[in-house]
Amino acid sequence: MSQRSILIVDDEVAIREMIASALEMAGYNTLEAGDASTAHGLIIDKQPDLILLDWMMPNISGIELARRLKRDDLTKNIPIIMLTAKADEDNKILGLEAGADDYITKPFSPRELVARLKAVLRRTIDEDESTPIEFHGLILDPHSHRVSVQEHELEMGPTEFRLLHFFMSHCERAYSRSQLLDQVWGGNVYVDERTVDVHIRRLRKAIGEPHQNMIQTVRGTGYRFSSKIAI
Repeated sequence: MSQRSILIVDDEVAIREMIASALEMAGYNTLEAGDASTAHGLIIDKQPDLILLDWMMPNISGIELARRLKRDDLTKNIPIIMLTAKADEDNKILGLEAGADDYITKPFSPRELVARLKAVLRRTIDEDESTPIEFHGLILDPHSHRVSVQEHELEMGPTEFRLLHFFMSHCERAYSRSQLLDQVWGGNVYVDERTVDVHIRRLRKAIGEPHQNMIQTVRGTGYRFSSKIAI
């Protein structure tokens, strides 16, 4: 699969650069923000796979941003690791209660950071991959690898299943054919972008009316899965 993206939110440039270097060496894509407002814009636009969030920042603190993200349906499932110099137990509990998935006290080693990050991502992926997803009676069960409508199991190939799983997990966002190739086929697989169109047609046929209308063509971009059925 393609590299996972990590958003680093810290008002100290040197710390962001150190973390970014360690993560890129470990194979992750990185995004950076020096304050909560910039970070929030990047989170909405880029939907990172995980957020490394500094506690102490000017204007809006990391703990307040974490609370806001966990209240919003669009961002509540993005895992957060708090980075802080506050080492006492009360602050650790406060960070976890605000929605953080883990808590790392400064100073920390790049190796520890990468190991903790991998552990949080692994837990998140395991949870996501075992939880059924449903929209308007269309149910995808990753655990049993079944797709059904009104208890009727649908027939589809493995690529169509992966494509539908990705769409249903990332609804309301437009993806280019290139992005879909990276996410569904994997970054090391070299196939023509028109292959995406073929599998989109197969997927629409497999899920049938009216659910096929949820897979929308976005002119000049690619495709989007909408949580609404267009009649």
